[in-house]
Amino acid sequence: MAHLILTRHGQSLWNAANRFTGWVDVPLNERGRAKAMIASCQLRDWVQVCFTSKLIRAIETAIMILTECDEICDRKIPILKHEATDLDWHGWDHYEGSTAEELPIFTNAALDERYYGDLQGLNKAATAARYRADLVHEWRRSYDVRPPGGESLADTQARVVPYFMSRILSHLVAGENALVVAHGNSLRTMIMKLENLSSEEVPGLELETAVPIVYDLDRTGQITNKLVLEK
Repeated sequence: MAHLILTRHGQSLWNAANRFTGWVDVPLNERGRAKAMIASCQLRDWVQVCFTSKLIRAIETAIMILTECDEICDRKIPILKHEATDLDWHGWDHYEGSTAEELPIFTNAALDERYYGDLQGLNKAATAARYRADLVHEWRRSYDVRPPGGESLADTQARVVPYFMSRILSHLVAGENALVVAHGNSLRTMIMKLENLSSEEVPGLELETAVPIVYDLDRTGQITNKLVLEK
């Protein structure tokens, strides 16, 4: 049995300001870092491989989870692994360290947040007042409606699920515990796949920042248990 641990990044500066963030690379705020430290102590030495998006708020959260808890025994050093498909890394992917001492973190844009297009940077409440609250709610929560210039949840799922199936699932089937630190919408699409949720059910799925969700999977990749860790 392996554990799949899904964690939304800690609160960012723009989360706190109630702004649409999407692909804007906004860092964690103080509260976000504090909750990542709590998650670090909750998970302790569970993790054997980690996957994140390319955005700093997810990477920062992952590194804190893997390093900050004093109770972690024999913790490995987290290292960002640049895959050969990342052509902009100029050969850095050829580094090979010690698997006994290092824990790999793979970053991939497939796990990035939903792209909010023209809404990025705008205050959510002000946008609802400008365009009608029901329309903005549809842009934010529907499965297949795109915000102006942006992605629908279906578009996001079309990149997240194939990456999960091709890169993450194999580690789980091999018995490795995998941590995925990503974003509200990218994780919602993954959970939709894992729990067989319909397009009508997934809009109501809410994910708290830096609260780990732990799935137990058998050797065939089927879920046998789900646990949401306390805040």
